[in-house]
Amino acid sequence: MQAAVGPVGRVRLGVVMRVDAVARNVTRDLDDLPGGGILLEHATRHTAAFSIDSDQPCLALRIGIDLGGTKIVATALDGSDEVVRLRTDTPRGDYGKTLEAITNLVAAVEHFVQQRRPQGNGGRASIGVGIPGTISASSGLVKNANSTWLIDQPLREDLETRLGRPVRIANDANCFAISEATDGAAAGAEVVFGVIIGTGVGGGIVVHGHLVGGMNGIAGEWGHNPLPMPDANDEPLPQCYCGKRGCIETFLSGPGMSADHEKVSAVKLLPPEIVEAAASGDAAADATLQRYEQRMARALAGVINVLDPDVIVLGGGMSNIARLYTNVPRLWRQYVFCAGADELRTRLVAAKHGDASGVRGAAWLWPIR
Repeated sequence: MQAAVGPVGRVRLGVVMRVDAVARNVTRDLDDLPGGGILLEHATRHTAAFSIDSDQPCLALRIGIDLGGTKIVATALDGSDEVVRLRTDTPRGDYGKTLEAITNLVAAVEHFVQQRRPQGNGGRASIGVGIPGTISASSGLVKNANSTWLIDQPLREDLETRLGRPVRIANDANCFAISEATDGAAAGAEVVFGVIIGTGVGGGIVVHGHLVGGMNGIAGEWGHNPLPMPDANDEPLPQCYCGKRGCIETFLSGPGMSADHEKVSAVKLLPPEIVEAAASGDAAADATLQRYEQRMARALAGVINVLDPDVIVLGGGMSNIARLYTNVPRLWRQYVFCAGADELRTRLVAAKHGDASGVRGAAWLWPIR
């Protein structure tokens, strides 16, 4: 459900929490929280009713922010439990207003929840932020961001100044990977490769519960490797926005699938329409999915050969194609350097936390101590 948040003032939030009907019974009078345009996406379940009417900061709370191109999402984690999730529109093209939006979301979260059992953290919430780019180790500025108004900005420094505490920032695919490796579909695995396949293609690596960022901050960016072993169906290699041709992203992203289908069939469809058409017996749509699966198998086989992960977790809109989880592992066997088919034990699984995985991973940038 969604609840609008109005002008600044005191918090008056009554929440009737019943396990069987939390969504129906979250009542909202949020007109006193900062930052108009904030929407409630999720509130936790409890067995008793409670209300918040406090100006005190939350204790031992971990806040995650997912700074996307169209929306900014904030969550608060108590252990692995998501207490609340709020969102607001991204002020595209305006760096100053983006900082303001994040600051308002943090203030809204800290007013919304009241931690009952103080445990460290100095009584202040920790803050992690996932961004569609990375922070340069040499300059501290944002680089490689498709939200271009963030590029060359001191985002971490500016947020720390506004929020008055340390802020950890990571690539959004890295946040996705740490979320799924910590308490998601790959929980307990030693080596995890997290893949986001949507409008773009990204990845993150987690080893023994720790993110691997790399010397250049680009570990896991498999989407801008060339598609391995291109065949006649892959020619001519598509142009990528990064300036290269034939990047994995140009084939495995949602726009990549649509472009491939249109090139072969002269019919323009979105990926969900292609999947639906294939399920209804459309031969051209099924052929598009088969080419997609072959390409994904080749691309992920390269990851397995280099990283040898226990689990590969798929997230993003394209991860909703159910047949991938059966067909791609069957196909990648022919490309993986392995003693035999029975020896290949890497699993391909769907993300447990869905669209919330990235923002949860941002919160997990501050692990429980």
